[in-house]
Amino acid sequence: MLISFGIVVFVLAKFGFPIILKMVEERTNFIEESLLKAEKARTELDSVKAEAELILEKARNEHQQIMNEASQLREALIQEAKTKAIGEADKIIENARLQIQSEKEVAIRDIRKQVAGLSVDIAEKVLRNKLDKKEEQLGMIQRLIDEMNISKS
Repeated sequence: MLISFGIVVFVLAKFGFPIILKMVEERTNFIEESLLKAEKARTELDSVKAEAELILEKARNEHQQIMNEASQLREALIQEAKTKAIGEADKIIENARLQIQSEKEVAIRDIRKQVAGLSVDIAEKVLRNKLDKKEEQLGMIQRLIDEMNISKS
């Protein structure tokens, strides 16, 4: 039994153990390589995550900048519209004032013409009543001539 055991140990030591040790060593190498690859993949994943965070932060900043620019543009457009509206309103008001002034002057001229016409009509009626007689007419003419002579001197 000892000889059989010795032969089995010898055969195992000569043929079996080197194969088993080689397989264990290959398995150990495979596991170590897998661990290195896993570590490398984790490192790359961390790098990708960091890059993704940077891209997200950049996108957020750009979004905020675009929103700020849009807000400023909106405010500028509103201000420009207000300024333009005020300018247009001022023009309309000035045109209305000029038109009112023009109409006022026309109305005043018309009233003056009417007053002058009425004055002439009243003066004519008064003179007709006063100057019914020929003597009164001659007296009036003489007074007018005298007044003209006085004003020329």
